[in-house]
Amino acid sequence: MSNAKRHEQILTLLTHQGRASVEEIATAIGRTPQTIRRDLTELAGQNKIVRYHGGASLLAGIEYTGYEARQKIAAEQKARIGAACAELIPNNVALMINSGTTTAAVARALSGHTGLRVVTDSVKISHEICSYSGIEVMVPGGRVRPSDGAIVGHHAIEFLSQFRPDFAIIGASAIARDGALLDYDIAEVAVARAMIAHARNVILCVDSAKFNKMAPVRVAGLAEVDVMVTDTRCSEVLRQMCQAERVKVIEA
Repeated sequence: MSNAKRHEQILTLLTHQGRASVEEIATAIGRTPQTIRRDLTELAGQNKIVRYHGGASLLAGIEYTGYEARQKIAAEQKARIGAACAELIPNNVALMINSGTTTAAVARALSGHTGLRVVTDSVKISHEICSYSGIEVMVPGGRVRPSDGAIVGHHAIEFLSQFRPDFAIIGASAIARDGALLDYDIAEVAVARAMIAHARNVILCVDSAKFNKMAPVRVAGLAEVDVMVTDTRCSEVLRQMCQAERVKVIEA
């Protein structure tokens, strides 16, 4: 197998999982760990991945990966996270859901609920759940971002300020080692901040590959979160950070 073919397979694996260990990659593509370590070093040198001890993850960059591509990253983990988060939401409550592929998984998992009022800044999420019989969906006015259907701008923020929902369900593109929740678009971040500020309870939904990654704009800190729902590969460092900030961790 050529180097280029192995590199393509590695990138495809990381696109679906977000990150993977050397051993996982070696098993998946049938090559030795030594070969995979060399491949990862080459890919990191091409700024296509980030190496960490024992494995690699996709490179965050300075802008969003396309929405369709992000849907494929850690898709199974996101589905489990969505289901686990939905279990935390009782019937007959109001909640806000911000734009994102993980939060979209939460929204889909609410199909069996009744009496929900959902406010979302995502055209994609609203379109997907508006037919659910037990959910009333509301969206703000504002500019629709072409890349992923997020509604941004001051009109959206003013609309959100009218509500005091029971829950805000928030995603993030990255969690820094100091506990900062990070994202790419300052306009979208402003909307997420408004949701956090007005909700009685904040649930952060992120797959474990988001930890120790970087994005340029700070959304909030872990101290502003009540519950974090993630997958079973959550690092011990992140668990300890959550414990220090009294954030309940649920691993799906």
